[in-house]
Amino acid sequence: MKRRDLLKLSLAASGLLATGAEAQPACATDGTPTQFIPKKAADPRPAENDLEKFPKCPYCGMDRRQFHHSRMLLQYSDDLPDGVCSLHCAAISLAVNVDREPKTIWVADNASSAEIKPLLVVDQATFLVGSRIRPVMSRRSKVAYGSEAAARVAMAETGGELANFDQALLAAYTDMSQDVAMIRKSREERRQRAAGRPHG
Repeated sequence: MKRRDLLKLSLAASGLLATGAEAQPACATDGTPTQFIPKKAADPRPAENDLEKFPKCPYCGMDRRQFHHSRMLLQYSDDLPDGVCSLHCAAISLAVNVDREPKTIWVADNASSAEIKPLLVVDQATFLVGSRIRPVMSRRSKVAYGSEAAARVAMAETGGELANFDQALLAAYTDMSQDVAMIRKSREERRQRAAGRPHG
């Protein structure tokens, strides 16, 4: 499936793509708002030293080195890069940059035993969705492996189902509403604790 077709399918499934949008008249302000443009300069090789180049997720602020095992990196056709912490935030990047064609998308390889998980192109990854592995920015775990065999070993130990990137991305959009509500609640509780107020 072509990447643009996948993106349209995912946005439609999550209710972000309005029915009959192509039939609407063009407007001078159509297009992705400027504030959603990835903030880093164009980079033809963004995967080189990605943790140094993109230390924080631009959508949630999480430390990508701390969450190196779930991090992702998107490179759009104009070479603008977007380094994010998780599939959840990668889905946000793809949605708000809908006018940009994804050129390459990388994800951390949990089949590797390296201290910092290396990146691999998502089309080479097998995802384990819904396992007991601790999720990142989501209620439902979504973990990428560089080999199907490694994903099957993890599945035997922790449950879940195998998926390709298209299926894992669709799961991320499906989970988005509940995940955002969970994140909002968690952050509000942290703010109240920091202010010394009980939460309820």
